Amino acid sequence: MRVMHWGMVDYAEALARQKELVRAVAGGASGVLVLCEHPAVITLGRKAAMSNILISGQDLQRRGISLVAVDRGGDVTLHAPGQLVAYPVMDLKTMGRDIRMCLQKMEQASVDFLLDFDIVARGQEAPEQGGPSYRGVWVGSRKIASMGIGISRWVTYHGIGLNISTDMGLFDLIRPCGLDVQMTSVKRLTGRVLPMREAAERFAEHFIRICDDKDRSSGAG
Repeated sequence: MRVMHWGMVDYAEALARQKELVRAVAGGASGVLVLCEHPAVITLGRKAAMSNILISGQDLQRRGISLVAVDRGGDVTLHAPGQLVAYPVMDLKTMGRDIRMCLQKMEQASVDFLLDFDIVARGQEAPEQGGPSYRGVWVGSRKIASMGIGISRWVTYHGIGLNISTDMGLFDLIRPCGLDVQMTSVKRLTGRVLPMREAAERFAEHFIRICDDKDRSSGAG
C-alpha cells in the first residue's frame, strides 16, 4: 500500500482526488492511504439529518465553514485543522468484500496510534451491551475519532478523522454523528501538541501493519 501525504487540502479537492484514485485502484493499481487535514468543513453523510447542525447556514458562512453533502455512510461530522484525516483507498475484492473488516482496520489503527501516547481507547459498535451500532473510536465516554466510508466498484474511499489538536469548540456547532456525545483530542487528553506530520507517519505505520497482519492471517496476497 502506498502512502500519500497531502497536507492541508480543501475538502472538495480532496474528494475529487480520492475519486481519481478509486478509478486507478479499480483498474488494478495498488491501494493508497491518503493522510491530510482540511480547513473547517461540516459534511453530511447519506443518513444525515439537518437538525444535527446546530448553527444557521448564514452563521456558518460568516465563520468561513463550508457545508458539503457527501456520498459516505453516517450522519454529520466536522473536519478542521488539527484533525488527522485518513482516507484508505483499497480494493475490497482482495478482502472478501468485507466492509466490516475495513472499518475495523481504521478503528484498530487509531486505537494502536493513541496507545503510543498512553491513551487507552477502543473502537466499538455499541457503547452499551445491546445498544445501537456506533462506529468510531472512544476514550471513556468521549469520542476522539469519527468515521464513514463510501464504496465504488468495491473500492473504498472517505475514511476517519482523528482529533489531534482540533479546536474542540467547533464541535459545539453540530451533534457529532447524530449523537449527544462530547468529543476529545490528543491535545486535550495529554496536553501535548503533536506535529501533524509525525501523527500522520505514526498512523500510517499502524494501519499498514494491521493490513499486512490481516493479509497474512487470511492467506491473501
